Amino acid sequence: MIRIAAVGDIHLGPDSQGVLRPAFETLPKCADLLLLAGDLTRHGTPEEMRVVATEVRDLGVPVVAVLGNHDHHADRPDEVTAVLREAGVHVLEGQHTVVESGGWRIGVAGTKGFGGGFVGRCAGEFGEPVMKEFVRYSRRCADGLRTALERLGEADCDARIALTHYSPVAETLAGEPLEIYPFLGSYLLAEAIDTAGADLAVHGHAHAGTEHGMTSGGVKVRNVAQPVIGRAFHVYHLPVRERAASTAAAHAAH
Repeated sequence: MIRIAAVGDIHLGPDSQGVLRPAFETLPKCADLLLLAGDLTRHGTPEEMRVVATEVRDLGVPVVAVLGNHDHHADRPDEVTAVLREAGVHVLEGQHTVVESGGWRIGVAGTKGFGGGFVGRCAGEFGEPVMKEFVRYSRRCADGLRTALERLGEADCDARIALTHYSPVAETLAGEPLEIYPFLGSYLLAEAIDTAGADLAVHGHAHAGTEHGMTSGGVKVRNVAQPVIGRAFHVYHLPVRERAASTAAAHAAH
């Protein structure tokens, strides 16, 4: 089994140094990878992200992240991304990465994502220019995720994971007010995941939501916002993809 540790919405600030580091230092014993599902800071400043970087630097397992809406608040996403990357974190936006850990090749495709709502109750690309751009931005995020997952499909990974901040399904939002569902996620993300294929989808953002969900195509979805999982991280176990397992067995036989 591949062990995936994940958490989102940790919202670290200047007074948070060392809060998560003791728990994160246990990761090599229990996980092959750490996923950070956005909203790592409170206001998206480089100073706050440097606190995050110190918490996750040199953990002994690969760390892969996407930004969240809080990480964009100061309008300095390139700077905060650079801080994380300098600490060795793979930061994705419409991109993919393959990390090797625990003897496995683990592929992650990531995007922050955006809102818009879900089938039957979603925003449409119609009317005022600002409304059209809202939906087009959400679609661009989903298209980037789909392309990244498709490229992972060519990379012979032992597992493929979709990492977002916004939710791809309404199911993991249960507990949030219905009125704000359109601002918590978009069905376009789920369409991208089901079209390109994944073994697991991980997101944050919905602090009052529910941990477990599933896309209409049968992909497991997990809301790992820290207020939902109630711990420094949660570990999910994924079976090795059949084709990759067969390939690994063939190599081991030679």
